[in-house]
Amino acid sequence: APWRLMMSLTPSRGCLLDLPWEDILVPHILCHLPLQQLLSLQSVSRSFQSLIQLYLANMHCFDSSKIGPAIPRAAFVNLLKDNEVLHQLVLQNCSDWLTDRELLPVIGQNHHLQQIQLKGCAQLSRHALVAISLSCPNLRQLSLAHCEWVDSLSLRSLADHCKALEAVDLTACRQLKDEAICYLAQKCGKLKSVSLAVNANVGDVAVEEIAKCCPDLEHLDLTGCLRVKNDSIRVLAEYCPKLRSLKVKHCHNVAESSLSILRGRGVELDVEPPLQRALVLLQDVVGFAPFINLQI
Repeated sequence: APWRLMMSLTPSRGCLLDLPWEDILVPHILCHLPLQQLLSLQSVSRSFQSLIQLYLANMHCFDSSKIGPAIPRAAFVNLLKDNEVLHQLVLQNCSDWLTDRELLPVIGQNHHLQQIQLKGCAQLSRHALVAISLSCPNLRQLSLAHCEWVDSLSLRSLADHCKALEAVDLTACRQLKDEAICYLAQKCGKLKSVSLAVNANVGDVAVEEIAKCCPDLEHLDLTGCLRVKNDSIRVLAEYCPKLRSLKVKHCHNVAESSLSILRGRGVELDVEPPLQRALVLLQDVVGFAPFINLQI
């Protein structure tokens, strides 16, 4: 496969490697090839190995899922050891081995990161989030879903240093309570997308603070937040005119009386209005529900 790829890129005259590496090959050719194939090209020759290493040192986006179903620890360390220009870091399929030891050097040398995805990376610690906050002042998007090591102190560090944050996913970060979420909202007023799903410690206080401090909020996920009630949903409707979607499934204390305000504004909700829910239930119970004539 590497040889076929090389031949397809080789001009009819001369050699592919004769083209300027930094001006042509890296920014205009290699960037369009799958990362897994680029890594395979390293075995073609020493020159190709040097070319790919140059590419790895200058790439702006690293997504571990594009390498294969799993990436070895040593490979991850080697691939990013010379890179200081990453803008996007997406780490998937590596939760079995990824610890602070592997991640912190990458974070420490990449101060231009704008998007970091650490969903499910359960073996990291709060030191990883502190390192992110200190090294990535331009951070825009951060996913920490199912990272139960995230605590109030590390989240406060993030809020203090990453004020440009626009999207944060704190799904199932079960150590976090209202106080920590409130601090994040107060410091990061540019937030547009927030997920607090599957957190029984989050209630109305946090939701109301997000509503009042983040007027540009567009997406909020409160799935399974059992302490959230109608009052905070009404505050959300009052203070967030740009809200486009709200998830409140399994929020048993949130009723249609508060949701109807948002529904009337065209906000996308993940729960159906009472009448529609009743019809769906009826259709499940009665197999011939489509033939029932309901007059209301």
